[in-house]
Order: sequence, then C-alpha cells, then structure tokens
Amino acid sequence: MRSQALFALLATWAWSTAAAPAAEQAPRPSRPGLRLIKTSPEDHGKWVTEEQKIEFRTKGINFIDITDITDEEVLTALSSPNLEPADSFSAQAVTYPSRVSHQTEANALIAQASTTNPKNWLQTLTNYHNRHYRSTYGTQAGTWLYNTVKNIASVNPAITVTQFTHSFNQPSIIVQIPGNSTNLVIVGAHYDSTAGSSSARSPGADDNGSGVVTILEALRVLANAKFKGKNTIEFHFYAGEEAGLLGSAAIFSNYKSNRKTVLAMLNQDMTGYSPNGKLAVYTDYVDSSLTSYVRVIANAYIGSVNTDRCGYGCSDHASARSNGFPAAYVCEDTMDDASPYIHTANDAYSTIMWDAVLRHIKFTLAFLVEASYL
Repeated sequence: MRSQALFALLATWAWSTAAAPAAEQAPRPSRPGLRLIKTSPEDHGKWVTEEQKIEFRTKGINFIDITDITDEEVLTALSSPNLEPADSFSAQAVTYPSRVSHQTEANALIAQASTTNPKNWLQTLTNYHNRHYRSTYGTQAGTWLYNTVKNIASVNPAITVTQFTHSFNQPSIIVQIPGNSTNLVIVGAHYDSTAGSSSARSPGADDNGSGVVTILEALRVLANAKFKGKNTIEFHFYAGEEAGLLGSAAIFSNYKSNRKTVLAMLNQDMTGYSPNGKLAVYTDYVDSSLTSYVRVIANAYIGSVNTDRCGYGCSDHASARSNGFPAAYVCEDTMDDASPYIHTANDAYSTIMWDAVLRHIKFTLAFLVEASYL
C-alpha cells in the first residue's frame, strides 16, 4: 500500500535521472532484469532492480512500475498532474447524484453484515508467511482467495469468478455480479503484502488483508441476497500492488483496450486501523466528481469523514485513473493516523480495529447499492 512520499530521499539516489518531457522514458539499459519505475509525474523513469524497489518501499517512497506499459496515452496520463487522462480516451462523462436514493434497500443489506467471517478470513491470510507477489506463499494465498471467493459466490449461479493471470505467478481475481447493463461499478483491494524481500515475514493484516476481507464480506451479503442492480458490479482482488500497481495496471489496460465502460471504481487499501474513528476520503490522483459522490454516500450512511492526500502512485486507483476511468480512494484514516505497522512483520492480526473494518463494510455495501443505479 501507499506510504506518504518522502521526496527529499530521491536526491540521495545516485542513479536518479533528471526530469524530462511528459511521456519520455529513460533509455532501456543493457542489463537484464531491471524494472522501470516512476515516482512522480515529472520523473520520466528510473531503471532499478527488485532490491532497489524494496529500498524505495522501505523508505516510504511511492512508485508506479511502468516497464510493461506501452500505451502512450496512459504514459502521458502518468506524467500529468493528478493523472489526468487525455480527452481523447477518457471514460464517458458520468453525472453523479448529489444525494442518496436507495437507503431502504441498502440498509436492509447492511443489516446482514458482520465481522464474523472477516475475522476468520483475515486469520487465514495473515497465517501465510507473506503474500509477496513473487513468493510461493503469495501464490498459495491467491489460490486460497480464489477458492474462498468461488465458495462465497456459489449461492448465486449468476456470479462469475475468474483469475486474471500475469507474467508473475500471483493472479488477480475478478468477481462479476451481472446487472441489467454491462456498465461497470468496481470495488477493488490488493491482496499481496510486503515487508521487503520475498522471504521476509509479512502478515499484511491491515495492508491489505483488511481491505480484502472488507470487500469479501460485501460480496457475501450481495451474493446471499441475489442482488441485481441496473449496472454490473465487479469485485477486484489485485496482485502485485506493492511492486508498483502491477495487477491493477494490467487489468485496466485490458479494460481500456476492450472499451469497457466503467462508471465508478472505488479502491480500498487499509481499513482496519482508525484512531479517529472516521473513514478518510482521499482527494489527489482521483476523479473529483466521483470523490464528491463517495463523500455524499459516506456522510449519509456512516457519518462524517476526514479527507487527506496520499501522493503519486499510492494505490490501485491510480491504474484505473490513468487508463481513463473515474476512480476514488478511501482509507481507514488520515495519513498521519493510519497504521504505523505496515510493511513490517508487525502488521499483525492483533493490531486490527474491527469497528473500523465494519464501518468500511457498511460503506462498501452502501456505495455498491447506490452506484449500481447510476
């Protein structure tokens, strides 16, 4: 997950390159195995090793891995302030309501939510030594998650569950609840974890096991209710987020190529640690209109929220946004008050505040019901 960018640290890197025109990339080096990453819109890229990626992560510097991105429109968006997509390929304009209108239906579903299953699911996720995208544990966690999602979805034969494979072994997982239209409303959370190398202990309870079990519980409630809205709903579980948003970048590139219509993408990365007791809505590198709508829904269903900014490439909403889709991001709390344990072996099950997770579950259900009628 994201950590607030520590821009001063960038100057200490001997291999850092100077800023260049927006979509220009650093020349490909002859040394094999390097990855090209960006740490800001102005940065046209640095070729780094996996070990140097880890050093960025441990120093709290956000980055996006652009090695496999060849779409010039997306590269231009990633080099533009706030990831603004070009008008030529941005998603259709969506007019979001200024108030909620499906409270009776949403509240009935919210009443079915609890933390009973999320507690069991998170215990399993944190029992893996780590969920690093390149480790065997991360692949095993992906298999467990896929099977768990299929089991949850099995009560409604209309729901489909698919694996989205990548060049690395850990797959992303996509769940679809068909609506009356093919227009998509998406909620997403990454399930990989990191505390450095692929062998380091990384339970990833809050980052981002908490986000995973949040949307899993929302899926369970909607599946049991045989819910069907106007729009099609998707649940995304992303692989490789900690390595530079790899899973989500591949998925939204595919959606752009296939001209899918995404009305809203809501990302949740960390939902289980909130000293302030309020959900935080983030306002940078997101779609401002969708973000305003997210606040309307949150205020109506769970009360007042905080706001904050998390910086460039802080989580998977950046992939949706750079591919031209409206995206929003909510987190457990503000940057200063979010979990201090992430990206370490101390991001443990025992640190989770379950009232915060339940708040996110309720919000997720409210968002899905309301947005399913856009």
